[in-house]
Amino acid sequence: MNAICGILHHAAGVTKGLDAMLAALAGDGSEGERWTEGAVGLGCRLLVPPADGQAAPLLHFDQAAGLTLVADARLDGRDALCAALGVPHPERARLTDGDLILRAWSRWGRDCPNHLLGDYAFALRDARRRILFCARDHVGARPFYHARTPHGLAFASTVEAVLAVPGVGDELDEGAVASFVTTGLVVAPRTFFQAVRNLSPGHALTAGEDARATVRLERYWRPERLPRAPPAPDDAYAEELLDLLSRAVRDRLPDSDPVGTHLSGGFDSSAVTVLAARELRRRGRSPPLAFSWLADLGDAPPDDAFAPEYARVDAVCAQEGVHVLHEALRPADVAAVLRRDGAFPGVHIHLNEEAVQRSAAARGVRVLLSGFGGDEAASFGGQGYYVHLLLRLRWTRLATELRARGGSPWMNLARPVSSVVLTPRFRSKVRRFVKGREPHHGRPRRWLVHPAFARRAIPSPRLWLIGSRSVQLQSLRYGYLNALTEGWAASGARRGIEYRYPLLDRRVLEFALGLPPEQFRRGRWGRWLMRHALRPVLPPLVCWQEDKPGDPARVTSLLDTFADALPPVRRALEARAAPPARSGYIDMPRLLEELDADRFRAMRPRARMFAPLLSSLMLLDLRSEGSAVRLPRSGAGRVRMRAMPTDGQNLCLSCGLCCDGTLFTQAPVGAAEPVEAFRAAGIRITPDRGGEGYELPLPCLRFENGRCQTYGCRPAICSSYRCR
Repeated sequence: MNAICGILHHAAGVTKGLDAMLAALAGDGSEGERWTEGAVGLGCRLLVPPADGQAAPLLHFDQAAGLTLVADARLDGRDALCAALGVPHPERARLTDGDLILRAWSRWGRDCPNHLLGDYAFALRDARRRILFCARDHVGARPFYHARTPHGLAFASTVEAVLAVPGVGDELDEGAVASFVTTGLVVAPRTFFQAVRNLSPGHALTAGEDARATVRLERYWRPERLPRAPPAPDDAYAEELLDLLSRAVRDRLPDSDPVGTHLSGGFDSSAVTVLAARELRRRGRSPPLAFSWLADLGDAPPDDAFAPEYARVDAVCAQEGVHVLHEALRPADVAAVLRRDGAFPGVHIHLNEEAVQRSAAARGVRVLLSGFGGDEAASFGGQGYYVHLLLRLRWTRLATELRARGGSPWMNLARPVSSVVLTPRFRSKVRRFVKGREPHHGRPRRWLVHPAFARRAIPSPRLWLIGSRSVQLQSLRYGYLNALTEGWAASGARRGIEYRYPLLDRRVLEFALGLPPEQFRRGRWGRWLMRHALRPVLPPLVCWQEDKPGDPARVTSLLDTFADALPPVRRALEARAAPPARSGYIDMPRLLEELDADRFRAMRPRARMFAPLLSSLMLLDLRSEGSAVRLPRSGAGRVRMRAMPTDGQNLCLSCGLCCDGTLFTQAPVGAAEPVEAFRAAGIRITPDRGGEGYELPLPCLRFENGRCQTYGCRPAICSSYRCR
């Protein structure tokens, strides 16, 4: 696994920019390699040594054709690709993946990514055509970022390396910040930085070497245009899926070194672990090391609620002779993650994986197979199927499916239909009407967002997901997969670990996306085709489990550990002389209030609150001091508004920064003031910490649309403060 970089620069800065990027790329300690010619420079560092121990060149050349390539690539289906390229059998073994990419370009040009299978990000300079061509695999398993510079284009495997190029600004993209604090994700092509773009999965970029450095983006992989699978019996579909899964696992197993797998006891991780164990046994090697996010209980039996998860993991291990390592998260792991800047990939995706990476690296595991990606395709649960049947007027089949599922047929239909017909805000109003006041856990994800920022930049996307295929496609495009692959590529590289995803194999995805929707749900069984295909492979306890209701053991362990880590974080925030960077985007008083371990443990369900808390803390960049949008603090992390002489008692209406929480976190209210009248007017008044008076937490709830809504009934501080 490599980290690549490059620059197209029409001034005298090619070498300077390339050296800056190479210095910013994490590597194995070597200097890496670089190449420059004219306005183009390419560089590469080795991140994870090849699992087979055979060193491959970092730069690839075809001198006769005028081609230079830098790649972070692992290709699958090499025999089929070599056959399409006309490579004789004796030559195939010695050709590296980079050599094959060069030959694919010579054969197919810009269409070459459509003929490549595997995980890759590469940049190829064609001197004859005077272009720089870059491409990324269909799911973005290998990262690729780029930015326009005053004199051309820069790209690299990390955001940090792109920002190191002179002329690339580091101003935050508020649209990306809004997406992160509300969904926990920043969807490509956006990054946290305005100047840096993320090359979307399944896309290619072409930059001309003309003076303007014209850039053209193309989308070469369009899953929505995939043809439907031809009609076939259920058994035929199941056999083909099992064959594709076996091939995907086989292609991703290295020829040497210990191999690791995730093992949660679910379909996807269990299938990958079993297929890997059988293929390794066929090769005469030891089974993989399985890593579980479940806590190690020793000889103690698990609680009844958690027993099924442990039982499924044990069933897989007993059947295949696999040794499982339970690597639960520790408070120190949470602290280590929070010390990193959440604006960069590889920080916040699945805290549990911090413990797995530490354990895997200590045992010499350099390749870890993950089952992530199954929910979107091969083991899709059939969401949207009932709506599909309803809109296609297949009401007899719909009635049969609803009755077979069990429970109330009307409720089985009402839930998926309401998710399409009703907006989230309207559904929330219905819940409040039926159940009374919405409880704490019903708050939206923007609950910790600064109100002024929420009004200015928070998007309210509405995706109409009608039918199973629509749900799958939206999950691939807007789901967590790209963030996960980018994050684990970055965090794994720091420990010399390369992640591989058999269920994201392009052959598996394209097969699953072409299937009729009834293959994913039959009566009570979601993931039906996966169950049917894996019957000869998985233990019955795993194969016929009910759909996982949130993995209670894993989630409970994670949330308990996270709660234990909150008090030190709160103390550190309160002790700071200045607020963290980016605190202007977060409702800091409310965040501090929620950083209480007992309060967090009492929330129900805690998982709903975990994500907003983590996103807010990651955004703050707790390593940094100071912020351009806030005044210096005095005291324990609080900024109090002070009364100042004014020429009158008029409220300044020019900006509202004193009211919306940008400048202060609270304003003092005298004990003699009419506190109850303020509260009756909707102003939130709380006792101050000294117990001698009151305070108004900011932002003020009655400051709306840039105006005070209780101008005639407001604390004295509101009329006595003025800017200076």
